[in-house]
Amino acid sequence: MAIRRPLVFHLWIFVTLLLIIRGHCFYLPGVAPEDFHKGDLLKVKVNKLTSTKTQLPYSYYSVPYCKPGKIVDSAENLGEVLRGDRIENSPYVFKMREPQMCNIVCRKTLDAKSAKEFKEKIDDEYRVNMILDNLPVVFPIRRRDQDSSIVYQHGYHVGLKGQYAGSKEEKYFIHNHLTFTVKFHKDAQTDYARIVGFEVKPFSVKHEFEGEWNDRTRLTTCDPHAKRLVTSSDSPQEVDDKKEIIFTYDVEFIESDVKWASRWDTYLLMADDQIHWFSIVNSLMIVLFLSGMVAMIMLRTLYRDISKYNQLETQEEAQEETGWKLVHGDVFRPPTNSDLLCVYVGTGVQFFGMILVMMIFAILGFLSPSNRGGLMTAMLLLWVFMGLFAGYSSARLYKMFKGTEWKSITLKTAFMFPASIFAIFFVLNALIWGEKSSGAVPFGTMIALVFLWFGISVPLVFVGSFVGFKKPAIEDPVKTNKIPRQIPEQAWYMNPVFSILIGGILPFGAVFIELFFILTSIWLHQFYYIFGFLFIVFIILVVTCAEITIVLCYFQLCSEDYLWWWRSYLTSGSSALYLFLYAAFYFFTKLEITKPVSGILYFGYMLIVSYAFFVLTGTIGFYACFWFTRLIYSSVKID
Repeated sequence: MAIRRPLVFHLWIFVTLLLIIRGHCFYLPGVAPEDFHKGDLLKVKVNKLTSTKTQLPYSYYSVPYCKPGKIVDSAENLGEVLRGDRIENSPYVFKMREPQMCNIVCRKTLDAKSAKEFKEKIDDEYRVNMILDNLPVVFPIRRRDQDSSIVYQHGYHVGLKGQYAGSKEEKYFIHNHLTFTVKFHKDAQTDYARIVGFEVKPFSVKHEFEGEWNDRTRLTTCDPHAKRLVTSSDSPQEVDDKKEIIFTYDVEFIESDVKWASRWDTYLLMADDQIHWFSIVNSLMIVLFLSGMVAMIMLRTLYRDISKYNQLETQEEAQEETGWKLVHGDVFRPPTNSDLLCVYVGTGVQFFGMILVMMIFAILGFLSPSNRGGLMTAMLLLWVFMGLFAGYSSARLYKMFKGTEWKSITLKTAFMFPASIFAIFFVLNALIWGEKSSGAVPFGTMIALVFLWFGISVPLVFVGSFVGFKKPAIEDPVKTNKIPRQIPEQAWYMNPVFSILIGGILPFGAVFIELFFILTSIWLHQFYYIFGFLFIVFIILVVTCAEITIVLCYFQLCSEDYLWWWRSYLTSGSSALYLFLYAAFYFFTKLEITKPVSGILYFGYMLIVSYAFFVLTGTIGFYACFWFTRLIYSSVKID
């Protein structure tokens, strides 16, 4: 055994380093500025096709667009793969600061299958996403209510559907001509420039040409010398069987005062529903004020109770007293299903550590939207490494409950929650794979996820559990009676179900405004970037969960009900129920999803999010109540 352990450990380290070197899990797109000289080649990359109606991404070349001589996939990190990103090269190539007009990309004649694929994408309002120098392409839209205000749509639509030339029948038209605008910031001292903007305006144009088609064919509908283009309103390109489509593009370069470091500012304001700063601040201040009032009432009430109990001089007087002191002999009695509670608490600590560290990284700018997939990659890696604290927390609590089989509780902590999430994820991934979407996680990535779980997370849970179980057991401030005390009949408002449901309202109220913007960024494909506000909301969520659980726990103990262990977890954890109900409300009021598979995906992923939120908030409430009960029972004289 003295030889095997180092060998296994070194093998584990070797495989982990191999993954780091390979870059499959840890690669992040470069964010260093790149200088371009006049005439340098600018290669446009294409990304997935996305739709808010189906939530199913597809690769760009899943429809018959023009292809380069050889399709080359770009290196992607784990987060990008899980998001369904498929970044590939394209036939769109520019020369820096050299405008071009009427460039012909290719000519295609559609067959019935190709026409059907384009029509389906137009029906589902799919958008094409492109990338230039790590900047996604945007489509500028001038707001109707404010003439001077421009918002930016992520990507451009594949095409549009409507009536044309007096026909009552709706027809499909494809955007086959793209007018690109590349904004650059020129260095004042050198001839180099940096790209600070990438915009596109799509048109549907039925191109015409004279003579036979060859490399020197000149389009009559697009004259680069006269700088004239027949717009989509004049003669749009219809999508149908045996229709010929000529794909073209223009590109112009505009010098901008925006510096490279600020080039993402425009992109982060592309949503129509802007962040309501004052509304968020107002809501957070109200929640903070209510939390402060609750904390003040609790402190004053407890101070009076403890002072009164400590002034009792005779046993007869003590027997006449009622309230939380009478259950001191049962309040630290281990609960039923204590193993399961230990597992959930350990998992909650893992989540809390992951979110806290991730928030800090995000505030410091390490997880900006320019790092595509960086946020999801960081979440997975932090979750894996926080397994150390999950094992430690569950083992410490398990030993306090007089448990002896620490390996059993470690295995449950390492496998129970991840296995349930992985099972749901596997089913959803199978549905995505059945739709032939690029959002389906490839087999190799699945292997990488399993390795992160079994190769890193599980060993770290065992290490943390071993260290936690070696520590001395946490001693209770009062002794536990051998015979359980009978719990008196409770008032209707102290019913466990009622108090648990009431307890989840305030934590949900602390996050539901921010939740709207998070759901919008996820399901409507917009950027989320105000991590400072998100961190404040997270802190208020923690405070709110802790305080509402303490308040209800105090009322419960005052009514001589000492079964607080699970109720403290479920009280704040019930906010996850309201989160899921709000997600359902958001689905029916804000989204236009009609396909059954897309609906299953939405509710499946929101179920995972709600489950994780339950574990997180439940653990916060449990530890707050745990600290509270130990504090008050160690502050009174118990004979």
